Amino acid sequence: MSKAVFIATIEPNSGKSIVVLGLMRMLLGKVARVGYFRPIIDDPRDGKIDNHINTVVSHFELDINYKNTYAFTRSEVLQKYNQGRSGDIIDGIIKKFKNLEEKFDFILIEGTDFSDEGSIIEFDINVIIAKNLGIPSIIVASGIDKTNEELAGNLKLAYDTFYSRDAEVVAIVANKVENNAEKELKLTLAKEFGTKVEQIVIPKIGSLIHPTIKEIVKQLDGKILFGKEFINNQAGSFGVGAMQLHNYLTHLKDDSLVITPGDRSDIILGALQASVSDNYPKISGIILTGGIIPEKPILKLIEGAYLSVPIISVSQGTFAAVNMIGAIKSKIYADNFQKINTSISTFEHYVNEDRLLDPLITFKSDSLTPSMFQYNLLKRALEHKKHIVLPEGYDERILRATSRLLASDVVDITLIGDKKKIINKATKLGILIDFDKVNVVSPIESPFYEDYVTTFYELRKHKNVNMDMARDMMADVSYFGTMMIYKGHADGMVSGAIHTTQHTIRPALQFIKTKPGVKVVSSVFFMCLDDRVSVFGDCAINPNPNATQLAEIAISSAASAAAFGIEPKIAMLSYSSGTSGKGEDVEIVREATTIVKTKHPELKIEGPIQYDAAVDMRVGKSKLPDSDVAGQASVLIFPDLNTGNNTYKAVQRETGALAIGPMLQGLNKPVNDLSRGCTVDDVYNTVIITAIQAQGL
Repeated sequence: MSKAVFIATIEPNSGKSIVVLGLMRMLLGKVARVGYFRPIIDDPRDGKIDNHINTVVSHFELDINYKNTYAFTRSEVLQKYNQGRSGDIIDGIIKKFKNLEEKFDFILIEGTDFSDEGSIIEFDINVIIAKNLGIPSIIVASGIDKTNEELAGNLKLAYDTFYSRDAEVVAIVANKVENNAEKELKLTLAKEFGTKVEQIVIPKIGSLIHPTIKEIVKQLDGKILFGKEFINNQAGSFGVGAMQLHNYLTHLKDDSLVITPGDRSDIILGALQASVSDNYPKISGIILTGGIIPEKPILKLIEGAYLSVPIISVSQGTFAAVNMIGAIKSKIYADNFQKINTSISTFEHYVNEDRLLDPLITFKSDSLTPSMFQYNLLKRALEHKKHIVLPEGYDERILRATSRLLASDVVDITLIGDKKKIINKATKLGILIDFDKVNVVSPIESPFYEDYVTTFYELRKHKNVNMDMARDMMADVSYFGTMMIYKGHADGMVSGAIHTTQHTIRPALQFIKTKPGVKVVSSVFFMCLDDRVSVFGDCAINPNPNATQLAEIAISSAASAAAFGIEPKIAMLSYSSGTSGKGEDVEIVREATTIVKTKHPELKIEGPIQYDAAVDMRVGKSKLPDSDVAGQASVLIFPDLNTGNNTYKAVQRETGALAIGPMLQGLNKPVNDLSRGCTVDDVYNTVIITAIQAQGL
């Protein structure tokens, strides 16, 4: 049984990071404990840790010590080769790998970078490592400056080399393929490889190839004059500002990098003004060459304007700077979430998960970890892309979540608010959002405003609503967003970052209404603990449910759990377990349990039961030894809002659990409420579960 996979490349700058990041995300969705290992890393500079390791371990929050993630540095390997001790290299790598194998269910191993382009032995080392570890490999090659035939030939040669050394290859990846060449390349690869190996073709993605300003600063040893918080801006095209300003402005493109001598104040100020103008593209940064700093009046003018453009001074002359920037091979760093998310979503888009992972993972995990749950959520949402409206378009958390959601390409987004104000807010915060991909609407300026007003009036006139009241209501972002759902212009809504729960759900209760047969709108949180995901309900909506309402909350929560891949084992919580306790509160729980058993005898349910007996097997078996639920409950129903809300927050804060939700249950169309203390992760996850609900669950 394979417990690892080796990612190998045959050249420098193949873009194998996209494979590592995308595959790690897929593995975490299938396997409980995934490790990461680099047999050989580049020599550390200035005591810094390996960038690949830092990016993967920190982004995916892997539980692994840095010293265990690699075996040797490049200089150590060369030294041992020169001393005739090549066997020590393999022995050391195997020892490190075996130690990791004991701790993890599966290990993703990343081969060398080919950063030393003159190395003759590097490819050979990768083959030897894969063979001696006895694990299958994925070979990655770049299509930059290659014909399809050359790329296919290189991959075939690498495959044959691995095969001749008895090293198994499960997939080949043709990465950075020129636009419009993918289809032809697939035919070429199919002809070359047949069905021997999985063939993956990933096109060239500009946003992954272009360097960030941060990389340019590092490469040119530049000095940041302004805009340090925006150095993760990606430089698209770049050109020299040497002509007169009125001529240069016509050459600007989206994300242009302006390169100009430091004394060209006309180009500097003109480019900055163009970037904030609606009539010109937004620039990514300005490089001032020759070590020349603009004069004090110019610096004062720039300093007094709030700009989202980093301005960098470099010592190189203009010609040298252009050549050096053009030669930069962009990398992915741990703090560049935009590139990481783009890499993951791109990989998932072009890779058939089942065909790739089935030969690798030959066992089924018994547990459902938080990472597996979140990956399954994302995968479900991607099956049928939905349109989600976010009424609080000015909130920073909403904007940052929007950026992540767009990078994942998981939903279509509508932000409600004034478009210029939202763009300015995102710009000031340094949040990268492609507003060509986002629908931004101001209620009273919307072409649907009058139709929405009329519709609301017709729906609510029996409640004495007149047209003036309807106009006021439809100017409200929550009412407008909810009406978008009602009219089919969006599939779901997420709000509550700055609004109360009542403000968020009142419009839904007024005209979205509840599903047939449902009388109680309730909520659940998906509590992602270290080793499992539990469903908590109701922790947000109903203060003091009676027995009938509590039973309906339990039934709805069980259905939600099942819909999201969690086997429902329901614990009806109380301060006593079994028949021992008495009192009105216990009797309500006991009666609710009976109602559920009568209506749905197929459900596994226990109640009343205490929290510890519900989740701890030892306690559960001692108190209720014959129960199918005690000690293994996955759906925990709290007797009232006071208990539920405090418990979920206590669990979240004390254990570090991720609480996804609340997700509202029972509405005809999904509307979900955020906590006003929500994080960007909360917004991101809630949008995804809303999209899944909109698929018809």
